[in-house]
Amino acid sequence: MTQHALQERTRSAPSGALCATLPDGRTHFQHGPIDLIIGVEGDPEVVNAGLERAWERFAQILPELVIELKALRRPIPNTSHPRSTFQSPVAQRMFAACRRHRAQFVTPMAAVAGSVADEVLETLLGKADFTRAYVNNGGDIALYLAPGQYYTVGLLSNPEAIHVEGGGLAVDGRFTITPEMGIGGIATSGWRGRSQSLGIADSVTVFAPQAAQADVAATLIANQVNVSHDAIERAPANTLKDDTDLGDLPVTVAVGPLPPEAIKQALHAGEAAARVMFEQGAILGAVLVLQGQARFILPQNITENALH
Repeated sequence: MTQHALQERTRSAPSGALCATLPDGRTHFQHGPIDLIIGVEGDPEVVNAGLERAWERFAQILPELVIELKALRRPIPNTSHPRSTFQSPVAQRMFAACRRHRAQFVTPMAAVAGSVADEVLETLLGKADFTRAYVNNGGDIALYLAPGQYYTVGLLSNPEAIHVEGGGLAVDGRFTITPEMGIGGIATSGWRGRSQSLGIADSVTVFAPQAAQADVAATLIANQVNVSHDAIERAPANTLKDDTDLGDLPVTVAVGPLPPEAIKQALHAGEAAARVMFEQGAILGAVLVLQGQARFILPQNITENALH
């Protein structure tokens, strides 16, 4: 199917998945809770063939995950060599990304968004040559850059504060990613986001070789950005969402103004967790933000001056 044909109509699959082309030329895949924005550049015929592959694969992903959902919500056991019994490729990606963090409470669901993004991007790329491509799954992003290419990425710590300035989206900072950095995934987590968090971070953005790795790391680091204070409101996860994988663990509902010392303590705990992952090679960098304060563990060639 040509790009022109994709622009003419929205398609649906028997599974209920939807595909459409946005006015700016990007592609939108949606199925239940999965909502992808795809940007891809290259030879038009190669691009269209890649998008068709990605669409056919995407339509199968949610039904496959539903079959294994009950097991995917169970914590990974903290044993020497936990083995995956999952059948679907995305579920296997989720387990592989999370198993290295099994010393703490983690279920494969901590990497679901990033794993879907990785799966769709890998299918889209195939063995063809592209200039650059990304799959954005609600802020968890899988990306590809050919040599000499780059992406400029914006960091937004509070999604409720989105506004436009001078014709563009106002963000807290921007940074440039090149192929030499080895970054194939970016993910952001925090109590303000679409997923529940045990911590109080406004945002934790993580850079990693793949989106699944970034996804679980951002979740776990955000959980560690934490402190005890009366300004923090928490509630059992299962009283807020019936389908949560967190059971009755207390998740953050609201965070009022905190004193400087509490902010410092919470960020210090999160930074310590991020630095362990960085030194172990699980992540390539992280930016932690809480009430106007930030901590940086930065990838090569990204400086704090790039985030303003």
